[in-house]
Amino acid sequence: MVVPVIDFSNLNGQERAATMAQIHNGCQEWGFFQLVNHGIPEELLERVKKVSSECFKHERLLNFKKSKPVSLLNEHLEKRTGGKLDGVDWEDVFLLTDDNPDWPSNTPAFKETMAEYRAELKKLADRMMEIMDENLGLPKGYIKTAFNNNPTNPSSPSDSAFFGTKVSHYPPCPHPDLVWGLRAHTDAGGVILLFQDDQVGGLQMLKGDEWIDVQPLANAIVINTGDQIEVLSNGRDKSAWHRVRAIPDKTRRSIASFYNPSYKATISPGPQLMEAVEKADVGTGSEATDANKYPKFVFGDYMSVYTEQKYLPKEPRFEAVKAM
Repeated sequence: MVVPVIDFSNLNGQERAATMAQIHNGCQEWGFFQLVNHGIPEELLERVKKVSSECFKHERLLNFKKSKPVSLLNEHLEKRTGGKLDGVDWEDVFLLTDDNPDWPSNTPAFKETMAEYRAELKKLADRMMEIMDENLGLPKGYIKTAFNNNPTNPSSPSDSAFFGTKVSHYPPCPHPDLVWGLRAHTDAGGVILLFQDDQVGGLQMLKGDEWIDVQPLANAIVINTGDQIEVLSNGRDKSAWHRVRAIPDKTRRSIASFYNPSYKATISPGPQLMEAVEKADVGTGSEATDANKYPKFVFGDYMSVYTEQKYLPKEPRFEAVKAM
């Protein structure tokens, strides 16, 4: 079993309908799929690989060797308690946003390259949300509007949807049987666009009851849907569980960009999707008691719950935020 690979360029030709269906299937049945021929210049992607790897090697690696994951693993080995180390990810990570000027500054061309890359990824995220709108039968721009607290007249930056980029590296781990690169979780937000290492594997997603590898593919962009897409789609599109294995002898690069709602945005299933469930229930003679599968909530409240329950089953998160 392999994660679907979709040729994004076919959206512009005679195969548009088939490609839309492939994306719809990727959102509904997988929560993960890979895009090739997505329009982001390969020359730019090669530069991203170069500057991110150099940044890790020259600005991050030394500190990681002194980091908490390393010390906790050493303590775990000394205690000889057996089993995996709880509550630890073997990951070096930092966040890039437009409003945070504190980007790595000692790697030549890092800032310029990553700013250019983020602009391209944001355009791709916009297009992906429009495709999701169309596939779900929602008005064009519905998801993007829902992610903004006051889309017509934002009064502050916090009213606007959040676009961030996590630059992660998973260094060689001397005991990969004792720690995860990144523990299993679903993503809290909206649309996630991942530029993963095309040489070193390790990313896995849960399909049914089976963990499968998200196969490395040169210059592909992996799309996965977060919890807020699941809510807006009233459960038609699913956020998928995923994790990263620790690797003993190689460093794995992972650059994940995510388009998330404003913390002030109110999230709930699209009315059109609830109406569709109600009509279907009427047609079968059953009561329309479960048309709205998810609560209505403010995204900031959801994040308060998610921060505490990220690695726990996701269904109780929705129940917890419903009770707030």
